[in-house]
Amino acid sequence: MASQWNVYESFLALLQAGPYHLALEGVLIMCIIWLFTAKKQPSKFIKLTKKEEEELLAEWMPEPLVPNPPKEDHPGLHTRTVYGKLGRYLDLGSGEKLLNLGTHSYLNLGERPEVEEAALQCLHKYGVGSCGPRGFYGTTQVHLELEDRLAAFFNCERAVLYSYGFSTSASAIPAYSKNGDIIYADEMVNFALQRGLEASRSRIVYFRHNDMKHLEELLEEQQRQDRKDPKKANATRKFMVVESIYMNSGEICPLPELVALRKRYKLRLFIDESLTFGTLGSKCRGITDHYNIPMKEVDMIMATLEASAASSGGFCVGTEFVIEHQRLSGLGYCFSASLPPMLAAACIKVIDILEAEGADMVLELQDKCQQMQKELARLPAKVMVSGDNISPVKHLRLAEPSGDREADESILQKIVEKVENYGVALTVASYLWEKEANPPEPSIRITVNKDLTTEEIRTATEAIQKAIKDVLE
Repeated sequence: MASQWNVYESFLALLQAGPYHLALEGVLIMCIIWLFTAKKQPSKFIKLTKKEEEELLAEWMPEPLVPNPPKEDHPGLHTRTVYGKLGRYLDLGSGEKLLNLGTHSYLNLGERPEVEEAALQCLHKYGVGSCGPRGFYGTTQVHLELEDRLAAFFNCERAVLYSYGFSTSASAIPAYSKNGDIIYADEMVNFALQRGLEASRSRIVYFRHNDMKHLEELLEEQQRQDRKDPKKANATRKFMVVESIYMNSGEICPLPELVALRKRYKLRLFIDESLTFGTLGSKCRGITDHYNIPMKEVDMIMATLEASAASSGGFCVGTEFVIEHQRLSGLGYCFSASLPPMLAAACIKVIDILEAEGADMVLELQDKCQQMQKELARLPAKVMVSGDNISPVKHLRLAEPSGDREADESILQKIVEKVENYGVALTVASYLWEKEANPPEPSIRITVNKDLTTEEIRTATEAIQKAIKDVLE
């Protein structure tokens, strides 16, 4: 009787259930029945014979890891190999030394004997590499000492060291700016900064190169939108990313105006000091030293050690709160093998030299930069020079570009090859045209180092002038 009563109650409960519930249960029951009764489909796998497998393998052509160059005379097929040590002069195998105007070692510190000796001493103690990320047995005492020295050099609380210059800014920016934030960036920022901006997944707003009026208009427009939705505005962080001297133009950023806008519109300011570390300011600290602006006005400074420091890697300096965050969020710090200790030791010696001789070295370099600018201004009107007088990077561009980047780049490459015949090594600036956010016009990038003599500068510009006449006239 009890079992019959239970069946009766279940039947009543089923009748009282709604139509949707009954329909769902009916569909589930039908699915279960189908799973048990449906015929198994035959396998679509075709068994091949041994001969057929061998024929397919013989016909298979894998896609290349790197796409084939679009043309036979592509510059990538004609690389130049340097024999011996890189410095103010270099040997491309012909036995003739070429004056090197393509090096970013603006102070030539890589040729200082004491820097080499510091690296060799560290090499004998620690070996070649640390073979691990900083958080996994990749940190040595030399890394910690270099971070302390960099923090003290820039008069900041903390510094963090990266093993690769490109990954410094590409990792530091997305460590702070996230999806939903806004970043205002100069349209001429270098490719590493662009990768960092893209990786942040923030909304990127580019302003015209060094155009503070345009930047202020963009900030005003955002402020008007923020007034319409204060709740969203409070949750949106705003950043500004610039270079002290732009690699793609050689022009100095107007830092005092940027700082004023930062205060007025409550922005976080990040500066890439890769070109100005060791080349600007009485204490070699870069753009803040040059304009005599306190470090507290800048939230973070990023720089590579692959220019004036004549080494490898990069670093960020700032407050303890800002910098320590990267030890957990900076992907290039967390997952890359640390900087070889011997290179860190060389950088420590570079800081010693900058602290002792830096003021005179900066003045000497800037004097050579001004001499180079003056000589380049005498070149034929068919080319134009961009870059500030005291910038160690200058760009030589066609005065009347055709609009065809490949054609213009080919003309500049011919000028470079002609200049090489006259004893000077130059290079055409390389860009990933399809991936650049705002690709600049093709150019020949000319770099200046402090050990150039007046006669060498004059000889180099005369060689460039002859090459331009040979190609363009």
